[in-house]
Amino acid sequence: MTNWKVILNIAKTHLLTKMKSTVTAALGVTFGIGAYITLVSFMTGLNEMLDSLILNQTPHIHLYNEIEPTKEQPVALYEQFKGAFNVVESVKPKQSQRKIHNALPILNYLKKDDKVMGATPQLQANIFYLSGSIELGGNLVGVDIMEEARLYNIRDYIVEGTAEALKNSENGILLGAGLAKKMSLSMGDRVQISTVKGDIFPLKIVGIYQSGIAEIDNIRSFANLKSVQRILGEAQNYVTDINVKLQDMGEAPAMANVLSKQFKIKATDINEANAQFETGSNIRNLITYAVSITLLIVAGFGIYNILNMLIYEKMKDIAILKATGFSGGDVQLIFMSQAMIIGAIGGILGLIIGYGLSVLIDNVAFETEALPTITTYPINYNIGYYVIGISFALLSTFIAGWLPSNKAKRIDPVRIIRGT
Repeated sequence: MTNWKVILNIAKTHLLTKMKSTVTAALGVTFGIGAYITLVSFMTGLNEMLDSLILNQTPHIHLYNEIEPTKEQPVALYEQFKGAFNVVESVKPKQSQRKIHNALPILNYLKKDDKVMGATPQLQANIFYLSGSIELGGNLVGVDIMEEARLYNIRDYIVEGTAEALKNSENGILLGAGLAKKMSLSMGDRVQISTVKGDIFPLKIVGIYQSGIAEIDNIRSFANLKSVQRILGEAQNYVTDINVKLQDMGEAPAMANVLSKQFKIKATDINEANAQFETGSNIRNLITYAVSITLLIVAGFGIYNILNMLIYEKMKDIAILKATGFSGGDVQLIFMSQAMIIGAIGGILGLIIGYGLSVLIDNVAFETEALPTITTYPINYNIGYYVIGISFALLSTFIAGWLPSNKAKRIDPVRIIRGT
């Protein structure tokens, strides 16, 4: 029966008598795990920030009427030309209304679906912004601002003012940051908007909106849905877009296809709308995990080399232990215990250093106009990375200790003592 108390005492004695080698081995583990935690926390945090910049503002499914050419031309309906190859030149788009037919019943239907987290109506209006002699073309979006805040985190992009201020103001507007800068407007000022029909309406600026995408901030502003319907002279059921957010984003393509056929409307899912972005996101994640795994493997080889040298320095001790009655298995357990102690201490210190560096990075100032609500570098404190880190530290030191100690247990002590 293995006497663990004796084995652990001998392991402790070996570690303390060769403190330099012990510290070197532990530091190899510490810095390997610390570097892994710091790198993966920072890179995944950065990736999540970039993903959220787009995904927070993008619905999982977008319903709208699209202007497109008529698929069936009159000539195709003529019996005499049935089955013939007809060529029609200069096909014009079919006459279609911008508003979604039966928008309110569709919204009620979607909100009752268990798969749907929320569905919000929007009214897109092409307008001109007027301020003195300045006239800028743009887009005014009528929204249910509180639902937009709940589903799409619009509060994160309101750099001045609040969503509640827009909700409580019938003639309020969340003005795009680019527009505000161009027209020298600020909170509390009034901006006049002109519809394509020439009607002019004054709106009070109750907030400044900055998405982080200059092309959007230079043209887009938000107002209450009822306000935009009143400006356009339309009824309360006049809606041009419906944005849907699902419980599971992965169901978006299939559900978009079903909704398109069910309501005879254009339905674009998030993967289709952001195919290029999704590719870039996948590549960034692949690079992150590839670098992290490479870092762990390199650290593992360093740990192995250090522990291998540590065991070979103890060859005479191995001979003495065997000569005094210890079996090869006992000798292996002694050195395996040393390796696991080094792995545990080094791994825990690595996690502490990694966490400390992550917190340090998390408090470094990071300001950019593209990301108005981000003030420091993003860090992902996912507990899973720390579990992986300590698990790898123990696994790598186990393997690094087992390989040379397995060889050491078969060594003939007489040969070592003789020096042969």
